[in-house]
Amino acid sequence: MSNDRQQRAARAEQMRKDREKAEKRQRNVITSIIVVVVIALVGGAGYAIQKTVADNKAENKVVTPKGATKDYGILYTPEDAGSTKKDADPVRVTLYEDLQCPVCKAFEQAYGPVLEQMVRSGEIEVEYRFLSFLDRTSPNEYSSRAGSAVVCAFTEGGPAKFKQVHDALYQNQPEEGTAGPDNKELLATLESAKVTGATACVNQARYAPWVKKADEAARDAKVTGTPTVEVAGEKVEGAQGGVPTMDQIQKAIAAAKKS
Repeated sequence: MSNDRQQRAARAEQMRKDREKAEKRQRNVITSIIVVVVIALVGGAGYAIQKTVADNKAENKVVTPKGATKDYGILYTPEDAGSTKKDADPVRVTLYEDLQCPVCKAFEQAYGPVLEQMVRSGEIEVEYRFLSFLDRTSPNEYSSRAGSAVVCAFTEGGPAKFKQVHDALYQNQPEEGTAGPDNKELLATLESAKVTGATACVNQARYAPWVKKADEAARDAKVTGTPTVEVAGEKVEGAQGGVPTMDQIQKAIAAAKKS
């Protein structure tokens, strides 16, 4: 073989080796990119899974809602209802309710619009104290979860949204002793009222332990059933200690204004 042919062969061999090295480097770069992407995807999926688990993990510590009263109440004032009578000194009407209690639903249907009008007029403010004694007959502890959800509406959406969700939950109240709406359905009620950012709050039933603590406070206050009505801190009772009529409540409000 001539020197010229040998040189050409050597150059061809060197070019082949250079090509192989370049292809190997390219494969290594592509492999590295794939590994980085896979790690990112796996890490992202892991974060999403961890976040979902955290968002759905039931709360077991007592979390006091910002803006709640010291007596486990949520306050709905004339200003919250859009009243312009800011100088009024409203009488406080306290309602002890269980959101699965059928008598509470009947009370709200009959008297809720009247009380709402009295709030709007600046005459009263309403403090809602939610109890959960009907959890004992509910397969999925609806009372405390619903109580927590309506408080989530308060903390995430404010008093007006809270009242909207409160009324909606009574309109769609499950029968006593049955399983109530799950957290997904409760969240849908909040979303219908345009309450945003409450997913974790509802799924964790964040305020359920606080609602259950309200049961203890109610027992200490000698509350034996729902609905129980207080006007200016004094219990108002109907016939034989039963649920008061609207007339009895209004008379108690009038008396409180005079005192």
